[in-house]
This record gives sequence, C-alpha cells and structure tokens, in this order.
Amino acid sequence: MANIQEKISKLFPQAAFAQTDVLEMTIADEQWHDLAHTLRHDPELSFDFLVTIAGVDWKENGLGCIYELVATSRNERVSVKVMATGDREKPFIHSVFDIWDIATIYEREVYDYFGIIFVNNPDMRRLFLNIDWKGYPLRKDYNDDPDINPVSIENERQTDFTDTWVEREGKIVKEERRIFQADDFVVNIGPQHPATHGVLRFRTAVDGEIIKKIDLYLGYIHRGVEKICEVDTYPQTLHFMDRLDYFSAHPYHHCLCMLYEEAMGIQISRRAQVIRVLMDELSRIASHCLFFGTYCMDLGATTMLFYTLRVREQILDIMEKTCGARMTFNYDCIGGVMQDLHPDFVKDVHALLDVLPANIKEYNKIFTGNVIARDRMENVGVLSREDAISWAVTGPNGRGSGWACDVRKTFPYSIYSELEFDEVVRSEGDAMARFKVRMDEMVQSARIIAQLIDNIPEGEYCVKVPKVVKLPAGHWFKMVEGCRGTFGIYLESDGSASPYRLKIAPPCLPAAAVVDHITCGQKIADLITIGGSMDYIVPDIDR
Repeated sequence: MANIQEKISKLFPQAAFAQTDVLEMTIADEQWHDLAHTLRHDPELSFDFLVTIAGVDWKENGLGCIYELVATSRNERVSVKVMATGDREKPFIHSVFDIWDIATIYEREVYDYFGIIFVNNPDMRRLFLNIDWKGYPLRKDYNDDPDINPVSIENERQTDFTDTWVEREGKIVKEERRIFQADDFVVNIGPQHPATHGVLRFRTAVDGEIIKKIDLYLGYIHRGVEKICEVDTYPQTLHFMDRLDYFSAHPYHHCLCMLYEEAMGIQISRRAQVIRVLMDELSRIASHCLFFGTYCMDLGATTMLFYTLRVREQILDIMEKTCGARMTFNYDCIGGVMQDLHPDFVKDVHALLDVLPANIKEYNKIFTGNVIARDRMENVGVLSREDAISWAVTGPNGRGSGWACDVRKTFPYSIYSELEFDEVVRSEGDAMARFKVRMDEMVQSARIIAQLIDNIPEGEYCVKVPKVVKLPAGHWFKMVEGCRGTFGIYLESDGSASPYRLKIAPPCLPAAAVVDHITCGQKIADLITIGGSMDYIVPDIDR
C-alpha cells in the first residue's frame, strides 16, 4: 500500500489519500483518465479488474463516483473517488471505457441513475430506464411523482441512435451516432424467449445466420432495489438479497450481513459462521444443478433437467426445514442467522453427500461426453483470460478462461481460509470449459460441506444486536463468491438508521454485457449456447 501511495504521489501530487482496510485515493476529473491509465498499465500496479463504479450524490458537495479496483496478479484492492465537474444540469467525468472494457456498461448505469455524462464514452444511452425517462432516480433531489413518468401503454420507446460527448479543441460537444448501420438487418431475440433466461432482449444484427453485433436491452423487470434501500432500515434491506439472484440468496445475504457487522463492530459466533458457509455451499450445488438442467434443455437435451432437479429438490427440502422457504430464504441476519438448524439437518446433508458423487457421474455420462454436446460447445464462445478480466467476467465463467478469481481464495472471508478445497480453473475459455468448471465446483462444495457437517460447534446462532441498527458515518465495500461470481456491495452511511447509498455490484451484468464480444462472427444457434453458458440471471442484472 505504501509503495502504491508513494508512486502515485510522485506522478499525481494533487491526489489525496486515506487508509482504511484499503488505500483510498481522491483525484480531480482532469487527471482521472491519466491516473486510471497508470493504475491499469504500470507493471508495478496493474489494477486490471474494475469491480464496480458506484455513483453517489453528496448533495451540496456534488456528484461523483467511487471506482473499486483489484490487481489480479497479487489480489490487492484500491478505491478511487472522482468528483464530477460542471453543474447538476450537466455533470461530467472522463470515461475509462478504453482502459477497462466493462466501464462502457458501468458508466451507462451511472448515467441512467445520476445523469453523470462520461466524456468520450461512445454510448451514453440509458441502460435500464426508458430513453425518455425524466430525471435521475438515485439523485437525492429526484421527484418520484408517478405523473412525471407515466406507465406507457403503447409500444416501447426506442431509438437506433445514441449520444456521445467528446472533446473538440478543449470543449465538450455532443454528437450523435448510430447503434447499427443503416443497412443492417436487425432481429429481436427476447425479451420473451426461453433461451434468454429471463426478460432481457438482444437486438441482433445478422448477415444470414452470422451475428454482426448485439445490442443489449435491459430493465424489463427493474424494481429499484437500491433506491428503496435508502428509505428502509438496515434490517429491512436484507430480504432484497433473495430477490436478486434467488439461487445465490444465502451468499448475497452473507455479504450484506458481513458488511453491516463490520461497520457495527459485531463479531458473530463460530456456530453462525459455520451455518452460513454450509448454506452458501448447498446453494452453490443447487444453483449449478439448475444450470446444468436448463442449459442442456436449451441445447435440446430435455432429459437432463429431470436428472439434475432431483439433487436440487433434495437441497431445497433441507433449506425448507430450517428456513421455512424454498426460494426466498431470508435466513442470514445481522448477528448470525434467523433461527437454529432443524434437527434433521445433519442427517439430511449426509444423505445428500451420499448420493451426490453418483449423480455427478451420471450427469457426465449423459451429457458431457455426448458427441452432439461437444460439437455445440467446444471452441464456441471463446473468452480469453485477458478479456474476462477486462470485462469483469467472474465466477465459473472467468475461471473457465483461466482466471483464478474465486473470492473465497483471493479475499477470504468468514471461515473459508481454514477450509481445504481447490479452486477449479480451466484454460480453454469456451462454453464447454464453463460447463465443466461448474461440474467440478459441485465436488469442491461437497468437500467443504463434508469438513463442516460433523463439526458444527455449539453456541448461539445469533448474537445480540441493538434493536435500532445505526451505522457510524463512513463507507465500506465487501465482496463474496456468489454462485455466479463476484458479488460486491458498496455502502455509504450518514449515521442514520438507513443506508445513504447502497450500491450492488452483481456478477450477472458483466456476464450479459460480454455476450456481444464473444458472439460476433458466430452463428445464431451459437448465441443460445454462449448465452446459456454464461448462466446470467436477469433479476440480478436489473435489480
């Protein structure tokens, strides 16, 4: 950390620094692009993973962004704060889309909710809201009167053009550019299409059966979770984690609870930590089972769904006994978990571990070695390790491209540093590699569960916390390994009983954003293979 600060201080004397659990920098916008280039390309720094961009409205202090960065070569994280220039009508920050590929989408999200214009970003359209939406919902002065933005009962408003703000002779000017070429033949795949795995829409330019370009349309189930959290108490925000990636409900709860507990200085019991990890790993197995079943069904192997649902149902039965629910568990809470384990928990988990190896062998026998599956998946949708990092594609998708990005290993949390398990990494980067990574991860999750299931310590399942939860003023960022990749939350607190800003950084937005990059030049049929192999889930994207 000291070496980083020393190096940056010499190159950018105006930068301000603060030290929390990571090094935090504040830089003026006019120097931000140069600093970003240095952070990314200097061989001694090499912060190549842009985890998220959190827009924040600090009211009279202005609008700005927090950039969370990771150097994957040494698993080191820094945070950079950049304030927008201009006024609230036209706030500007220079884009870093040319440094990290995923920044194009992240900056569009910030623009959509805060109205911050990213200079030189080639696509400054809204990402989730209608193109004619009035106002920016995550600003503190946003007028939420429904009459201002009535629900449309006509066709969806869209355009084939986008605005971009570029610098010309020292001035920022607005230009218009086309999304597609005038003679492109564009077809819609989604939003009502079973192989898109939810209501998202690929506007796809094709030349015969060959894909030329995909324009990602989102926001069909947008619910404004981050905005709602600003008026809810801290405990009330927890249940939203079930509504994002409902297969990763336990890991997402785990992340938010750890964030609050760290801010409050609460140490939970060993029993609660073990229970949380057990639930996380059971969720991972159940999630991967559903992936195998639905993905194989996308490719025409309908039978596989019924094989994989057996294990998933067995896990949901275990969850239901303890949590009282099969999907929206709402089990982790501040201080531990909501209630203790069901008396049958240990017995039922042992029954699962007894049948799982045979089931995995069965899955591989039915599908993995099938000649049709191999023809459709091998060398299809190849994503290089460098592109996976630049597009922030984490989880099994990133590890299928050779990127060891498992947060349980890179930034260990809870008791994961004490457990023996292997990080599954493959180098092929294709759809088959992503499939096989998930298959092998089930084995590793079972290995973790086996280490814990007969060693659940006695003790309280939830420690006492104040009846009214108030966090001290400050900001925190926490990451966990969800079932689909790195899940992060940035929290800004003003000392009240509600979050001032709660930014959710999900793994599925990058997974969907990269589809255009890895399908260009492929056939339409390959889009189904590639999209399914990314295993994104739309509620996680739209939030």
